[in-house]
Amino acid sequence: MEIIESSNEEFNYFSTIENQLIKNVSVANNIKAMRRKNILMMAALCKYEQELKTEYDYGKVDYDENRLKHHEKKRELFLQFTDEYKKFKIAFLNILKTYRRS
Repeated sequence: MEIIESSNEEFNYFSTIENQLIKNVSVANNIKAMRRKNILMMAALCKYEQELKTEYDYGKVDYDENRLKHHEKKRELFLQFTDEYKKFKIAFLNILKTYRRS
């Protein structure tokens, strides 16, 4: 959750840099798309965390292979998002490399 929260703060910085320096519509749209994915990932993980707490407190279902597959699916979605976010950051920083102080 901390990774997702910190990336949300970074999107604010990316957006500011884009507005003040880059001024490119496609970059702005990419930032918005990644921010949306970030928010959706955070919501999904929060919901899953509440499901786990409820199951731990009141559940009668054993931790079996189905539960393991479900957990691994959530984990895989998170890892895919972090990979996509890293690629986005690298692409954004490559765009910034083209700018120089005058």
